[in-house]
Amino acid sequence: MSETILVLGASGQIGNELTQKLRTVYGNNNVIASDIREGNADMMTSGPFEIIDATDKETILKMVKKYDVTQVYLLAAMLSATAEKFPQKAWDLNMTSLLGVLDLAKEKHIKQVYWPSSIAVFGPTTPKENTPQKTIMEPSTVYGISKLSGEFWCNYYHEKFGVDVRSIRYPGIISWKTKPGGGTTDYAVDIYFKALEEGNYECFLSEKTRLPMMFMDDAVNATIQLMQAKPEDVKVRTAYNLAAIDFTPEEIALEIKKHLPDFKISYKPDFRQEIADSWPSIIDDFEARKDWNWQHKFNLETMTKEILTNLKK
Repeated sequence: MSETILVLGASGQIGNELTQKLRTVYGNNNVIASDIREGNADMMTSGPFEIIDATDKETILKMVKKYDVTQVYLLAAMLSATAEKFPQKAWDLNMTSLLGVLDLAKEKHIKQVYWPSSIAVFGPTTPKENTPQKTIMEPSTVYGISKLSGEFWCNYYHEKFGVDVRSIRYPGIISWKTKPGGGTTDYAVDIYFKALEEGNYECFLSEKTRLPMMFMDDAVNATIQLMQAKPEDVKVRTAYNLAAIDFTPEEIALEIKKHLPDFKISYKPDFRQEIADSWPSIIDDFEARKDWNWQHKFNLETMTKEILTNLKK
């Protein structure tokens, strides 16, 4: 059976590229993009688009019926750095949207749900290196609290009502197509733009801050791969640890210098440093690799080359 997919939050950093890839895989007309405001030209012209507030369950149901939707990818969320400024707004958006979609799946209006989690579910007491799938989780940010709560709601709806909901704990996601959207790992996106535009970058994290990261192509492929996995192979119904690469601002700057020898970086840590310090530096994603054969393709070297080549165009 072919899928009809509704993407909520399609204009965000991940939503944008995931929507285009889903359209390539499932056909343009079978992937309905939606957001609270219109998307970019590619999004608007390549397939159906609807203006939807992700917290509005009734409108989502109307669209599910209109298009005979089988899968919902709920990507709308307020990210870590922005959420610290607007805690109540962040909680309302992140939780209301999830519970609404889970209810629609419980009521059998949709067959499958994808909802992203994040490394923000971990906290200062979590083991920093090779952070296991199951470990101490004491998030210290609003974003992390909402993601951890969301993971357990997903598991609850799966256990109690048989809802087929799947999730990944994304590390920092790096892309050249979409500008940063208010996350703590955004420096690793911004640095490439600034390197080419201005030749220098002031980093809001210290030079030795190691964080788990992933190139957008890998993140998109992992998401679709998890959604296409057989239900019996999806053993984790909170969210899967996912890893690819890890590096510090100093290391990414050195890699950029190989292509742009005059590039300079300076450091001025701000409130995001405390958020980054509470997160793991290296993630163990053994379960994802075992259960649904996840493998990443890009390392720091190949990612940097890919991003700079595309940005130069």
